[in-house]
Amino acid sequence: MSAPGVAGLLRNARRALAYGILASVMSRQSARQGTTSADLPERSRRLLAVLTQEYVDHGSPVSSRWLAAHGGFGLSSATVRHILANLEEAGYVSQPHTSAGRIPTDLGYRCYVDLLLEHHRAARSTSAVEARLRQAGSVNGVLSNVSHELSRVSHHLGFVLAPTNAVAGFEHIEFVPLDGTRILVLVTAHGQQVCHKVVDIGEQVRRRELEQGANYLNREFSGLTLGEVRASVIERLRQEQVLYDELLSRSLRLVSSTLEDMVPHESVFVDGATFLFDEVSDDECPVPLATMRALLSISMMQEKHRLVRLISEYLGTDGLTVVIGAEHSAADLRPFSLIISTYFDGQQTGTVGLIGPRRMRYSRAIAAVDNVSHAVSRVLVNHAPAPPDDARRTQHGPA
Repeated sequence: MSAPGVAGLLRNARRALAYGILASVMSRQSARQGTTSADLPERSRRLLAVLTQEYVDHGSPVSSRWLAAHGGFGLSSATVRHILANLEEAGYVSQPHTSAGRIPTDLGYRCYVDLLLEHHRAARSTSAVEARLRQAGSVNGVLSNVSHELSRVSHHLGFVLAPTNAVAGFEHIEFVPLDGTRILVLVTAHGQQVCHKVVDIGEQVRRRELEQGANYLNREFSGLTLGEVRASVIERLRQEQVLYDELLSRSLRLVSSTLEDMVPHESVFVDGATFLFDEVSDDECPVPLATMRALLSISMMQEKHRLVRLISEYLGTDGLTVVIGAEHSAADLRPFSLIISTYFDGQQTGTVGLIGPRRMRYSRAIAAVDNVSHAVSRVLVNHAPAPPDDARRTQHGPA
């Protein structure tokens, strides 16, 4: 047999093995979880996983004939077509054209990604990544290198958010009456003024009432972080009794408005915007120019505050979070998927992540974000960044 023929057989064998492993994992997971009325049947889940993997790898609709021949199910094309029809009816796959195969929908991607997260292994050794990050001479340099590292590995837009001041300890709030109905709100944390805002409340308020409101808030929120203060204020504004206490209601609304509109103090590092143009469009969902402009605005500094707010909306707990397509609250980001994770610098948590097309290699992207988040945590917690080469030569003399 010719060499190309042997190589082709080996490639097909490796692919069949990979799909067989994937299908086996699906089977074991379904067996552990049991089947309920809300779950997909085991065969459907297995077939959906293989279809999604094949589409991610090659970008073409996957036919029932291909799945029957290469999926490792031992099913006829007719049976596969029946399963695909059920998946399409349930919203997991779609058919771009009548004669075409199927592609996963956002719901199909979600099922596939949940499977990957369920069986995601802990981060591998990241010594090589750590070594590259330690070349930076400052914390900002490390974080800038992180965004580049993520972009380089994933070929998507990589970003890093430095720890937020939401974890800063609340110390003091003050309401200062200005002219007319305007109030200056001053918020202080850790001995430094971190926020001020002028609010027009539409009515004149006596200084004494403003002082009473500020004193109440200072007593109530002493010892909390700014993030906890904001959450507590939002919760209290929902309570019915607040509506009947004019002084309390006004004070809570003033501080809520101020913390809501705080200028983010996070440093945001973004790299890899050019990859979006290379990988973001597919035949089924071309990305509108307005969406590309929005992403470029984020990556080029004009709207980095929007990225900060986006991340704070999605990231509820430590660990990996994946947001896919239609799960975005912002309509112009729905052609994209977002993968984020937290890191720890010894005192506070920050965020690393990437943005890419919905048809991304999720396994590789999830591993990249997880590995880099662990690497940057170890670099920032255990070691100070290494000085530049010139500084080392100055300290130790000529080599």
